[in-house]
Amino acid sequence: MKTIESSQTIREQRFDQYLAMLSEAVDHPDRAKALRDYCTGLLLPLERKSIEPIAAQVAPTKTKAKHQSLQQFIADAPWRDAAVLRVTRQYALPAFQRCGGVEATIIDDTGHPKKGDHSVGVARQYCGQLGKVDNCQVAVSLSLVNQWISLPVAYDLFLPEAWASDRERRQKAGVPEEVKFRTKPQIALNQIEWAIGTGLELGVIGADAAYGDATDFRDGLTALGLLYCVGIRETTTVWEEGQGPLPPKEYRGRGRKPSLLRRDEQHQPVTVKELAQGLPAESFRKVTWREGARGKLSSRFAAVRVRPAHLDYLRSEPRAEEWLLIEWPEGESEPTQYWLSTLSPRTLIKRLVYFAKLRWRIERDYEDLKQETGLGHYEGRKWRGFHHHATMCIAVYAFLVAERGLFPPSEVGSQSGLEGFAIPRSQRSSKSSGATGTTQSNFNCNAAQRVKHHERPASSTLPQLSTKKQRWNRSVLTSFPAIT
Repeated sequence: MKTIESSQTIREQRFDQYLAMLSEAVDHPDRAKALRDYCTGLLLPLERKSIEPIAAQVAPTKTKAKHQSLQQFIADAPWRDAAVLRVTRQYALPAFQRCGGVEATIIDDTGHPKKGDHSVGVARQYCGQLGKVDNCQVAVSLSLVNQWISLPVAYDLFLPEAWASDRERRQKAGVPEEVKFRTKPQIALNQIEWAIGTGLELGVIGADAAYGDATDFRDGLTALGLLYCVGIRETTTVWEEGQGPLPPKEYRGRGRKPSLLRRDEQHQPVTVKELAQGLPAESFRKVTWREGARGKLSSRFAAVRVRPAHLDYLRSEPRAEEWLLIEWPEGESEPTQYWLSTLSPRTLIKRLVYFAKLRWRIERDYEDLKQETGLGHYEGRKWRGFHHHATMCIAVYAFLVAERGLFPPSEVGSQSGLEGFAIPRSQRSSKSSGATGTTQSNFNCNAAQRVKHHERPASSTLPQLSTKKQRWNRSVLTSFPAIT
């Protein structure tokens, strides 16, 4: 019993130390108390984790005053989200080190259902939480990932074009002047450029077809020197291995020399679906990629070399060959998923599948962020409040990730097999800065030693909070069960 109490006390001390670090990042000492109360409230088992219920829980006898304090801190105070997120990732990165390093960076977005049309960025658009088009806000995130843990390090609201061009709505919602309309893939590329600027090691870039189907997004990753494994739609066109567009027309000595690639009626690319359906049955093999809650997860896959064909007749050089990964589960009448990847031509199919399926970690992130830290519970309408609330949720989540990383799985290694994608020995200059203008302090991110891997058990879940409502006190962290 004493051992359990001692462990809880030590965890509470770590939480206090972490909050002290975050307090230094909000630009003013008077904001420290509000930050502590808000982060504590996000850990409590409340049905809604917005300003009013948090105030009622942490200050039951002075709820009105506490509500005003938290409202000012979240909705109005001009502290920088980037500075707080820098602290969160520095605090959590050692957990990645202990769990095998950063293997990949995943781009994704999440929707927050909303009523009315006054909340910043709200519009009728696809909402993943609902699985349909509805009234919602959508944010794009960038997360560092390995098989065991993951953490969002960037989180930006998508501002629909109708909002971006409406000056009156922008002013009411406090949208900064420098924020212009950007597509989600453009936001994602900006986040990646920022991450590179901070010195983060990103590993393989992963994304679903909403991003991977955008040729400019894939070309942008290649231009940045990054490898990717991204989803695409079945209508994406490619040239089969060894094929490509026709060369430019022969120059006849008059006018400008032809430089553009060509196609004709007989020489056309095929869709990835057509290519997959034309492959012999023996091209597909069963691959297991991880342990799930109900056993090993496996399906049938084929991997072939192709050359992307999108608008290549406007280019003077054909695109390079890359991998097309196809999933065709047994019993299905047609393939269900497709990916393009610029991993090495010598990459084994199991590694391709590993990276293609690594997005499940982000789905777990969003589930935990929404259910455990209240990511979607913010009820304000303004740009600053939306991002401040999200930053606090990610900050609390980073603490949970770091706690979990204190006890890494016994057989931590890289199932990906890509040794170079662990966080390397880093000597970051305190003068280096990212796209946000925040400084990157010295931070030791030595690569975790790899060990020979075997089949692994399913990943353990993050500490779960008690479902029983309770009044806050300083031992709130004792409601966490032991982390195994």
